[in-house]
Parts: sequence; C-alpha cells; structure tokens
Amino acid sequence: MPKNSKTDNRTDSTTKQQLRSRIAVAAARLIAEDGALDYSLAKRKAARQLGMDNLRALPDNDEIEEALRVHQSLYQGDEQPERLRYLREEALKVMRLLAGFRPYLRGSVLKGTAGRYSSIELQLFIDDSKELELYLLNRDIPYEVTQERGVPIFNLNWEDTPLNLAVHPFNAERIATTASGRPVERASITGLQKLLEAEDVEQQASGGQSSAYGVD
Repeated sequence: MPKNSKTDNRTDSTTKQQLRSRIAVAAARLIAEDGALDYSLAKRKAARQLGMDNLRALPDNDEIEEALRVHQSLYQGDEQPERLRYLREEALKVMRLLAGFRPYLRGSVLKGTAGRYSSIELQLFIDDSKELELYLLNRDIPYEVTQERGVPIFNLNWEDTPLNLAVHPFNAERIATTASGRPVERASITGLQKLLEAEDVEQQASGGQSSAYGVD
C-alpha cells in the first residue's frame, strides 16, 4: 500500500513540534532553576540532556520565553514576581543616577521573565564610552568591560545584583527596530516609572502580584 505523503508530512511536523516543546520546557527549567541565562546555550544543553541531536528541532527564543513564563507561574509563583519587582525598582534607581547617559532598560527585567539569577541590563547612548569610564572611576565603582557584537558592555555589581551597561553611539538612540525588523523593546526612565505605577494599580485592583511588562 503506497504511503500517504500528506499524512507523513503531518506526522513529521507534529513530531518536530513535540520535540521543540520538550526542549523549550527543559531549557526554561535550566534558565529558571540553574541560572543558564543565555537562551541559545540553554536550549542546546536541554537538547543534549534529552538525547536529541537534531538542531533543526530547536525551539526559537519566543518559544523558550513562553515556556519560561509557564515554568515561573507554576513553580515560582511567589518568588519570581517579588524578585522582578525588586529588580525593576533597583533598575530605576540606577537609571536615575545615570540619567545623563540616556539609559534604557531592556532584557528580562523589562519583559517580566527575570528571576533569581537575572542581571539588570541597561542601554546607554553616549558619544564616547570613556565618559562612562570616568564616571565610574571618579566614584570608585569597580567594573569590567566585555564586548558583545562590537558593543562595549560594562559589567559591575549593584546591591549584590549583576548590572550590565551596554554603551551605544549617541545617534543610535533613534533606531526603533532590530535587524530583523522587530520593534526595539526598551523602557526609558519615564517608561519604567509608568510600568511600576501600572503594576501598583493592577495589584491594588486584583489583590495579587503582577509581572506585567511594557516598553516606552
């Protein structure tokens, strides 16, 4: 009896999606529980743990993020919202101190998926990274500088929380989309203030915790 190619294709597609889902769930656990912060590394490690070597079955970052939200909701229902709120409040303090460098919040603290191992990620827009170096040196704030795709990242400790400052050219602040065409997700000081205020209103209305996220 001849094979039904359409049925085979549907079966292959279903199997592939099941593999992606399993990897996404395992990667989310690694990120939430073990501190594997890089999505790419987390999903590859998860695939290895599950004995899967088909890289075409790896989930994309959106799938990882959705699985992470589900994991946090199920297993970190009290801890994660409290940690997220703390990180957002600390981010606002840092941004106010660095207001002259045009700071924007990005990453998991903005998106609402930050947990116990997350760092605060800020973008700064200045003409010369030496301005930031002098600012930190004059205040005896220790730091290390790394590079990420040609962007200098100042790594330091803020109230026992990792703080990463990505320094971009001043005129790059006007870029509103990523290389893939997606809107840039970031929040200014005003945007973060509004986000925290909205959380307060939501919490008062619901009597619970909120992990809403937004951009400005």
